[in-house]
Amino acid sequence: MKFPTLTEIGEVKGDQKVARQCFISAMKRKFAHERLKVIEDEISKLIRANVVREAHYPDWLANIVVAPKKGEKWRVCVDFTDLNKACPKDSFPSPKIDLIVDATSKHELLSFMDAFSGYHQIKMYPPDIEKTSFITERGLYCYKVMPFGFEKRRGNVPKTGQQDVQCTNWKKTMEVYIDDMLVKSLQAHNHIAHLEEAFDILRRHRMMLNPSKCIFGVSSGKFLGFLVTKRGIEVNPDQIQALIAMRSPRNIREVQQLTGRVAALNRFVSKSADKCLPFFKILRKSQTFQWSEESENAFRQLKEYLGSPPLLSVPTVERRSLRIFVCLAHRNKCSTSPRRG
Repeated sequence: MKFPTLTEIGEVKGDQKVARQCFISAMKRKFAHERLKVIEDEISKLIRANVVREAHYPDWLANIVVAPKKGEKWRVCVDFTDLNKACPKDSFPSPKIDLIVDATSKHELLSFMDAFSGYHQIKMYPPDIEKTSFITERGLYCYKVMPFGFEKRRGNVPKTGQQDVQCTNWKKTMEVYIDDMLVKSLQAHNHIAHLEEAFDILRRHRMMLNPSKCIFGVSSGKFLGFLVTKRGIEVNPDQIQALIAMRSPRNIREVQQLTGRVAALNRFVSKSADKCLPFFKILRKSQTFQWSEESENAFRQLKEYLGSPPLLSVPTVERRSLRIFVCLAHRNKCSTSPRRG
């Protein structure tokens, strides 16, 4: 029987049954009554959906993790840290979000679709099913489909999503990132045909959609953290509002939250490295946290700048000459191709 230790994956030989029972009793985490009820409900739901089954004498065993999410609810996951360390990494490249988002510009009609628990629509390789075993108060269970939190899922889901649409001219009418899909049409009268083509692919591969997260036949919408429209790519207003509503950081952790939110808006902030330099100085210092007047001024100026963020669009080089302006500074470099009119 294999089991995790502080430094490596250990193995017990001899009386496997006794060793397994001792290990299971020692590793099982204790939860408050409220969280036990959440776990019980989640396991019942997974069993009804035919996602998990009982496991018998598994060689691998993981624990349940319960994390809070919005709306005073709880998310139940399995901690596959040790299994992930032992599994070879999938080298399949993840799609570039910037390139996908750029390709949605200039389209008259868009439809946004989301796969229903996309990772649960990929079946596990039968001999590996019991490697996903986890422990609960009800007993031991394992996943019959790809579980959330399993590193292999990161390569398999985008691979499956892209291969499902490779058989068509998918780059002309469809964009896929993991379980998020977008059908796009340069001309509105072609959109129904493009949707029929996408649905045919999904039906052929038995991919199910989440109707509550699908929007069809609109001129704009949120996709991969950006607001995509016919005019171009705009910053997500929710991200702008979240940063503007922030108070001045009072500790290192809040500075890290600030720089993280700015990083998400990096494409829309000219000379972002210069604008955020006072924040990075604080993170580099090992001394006591100090929010200086320079940091406060930079924070205020950043909010003012984001009050009217720029619009990004794909250049139409066939219609006009393209000029690229490059800015070189001591600490960074950036470039832009501004459009007049």
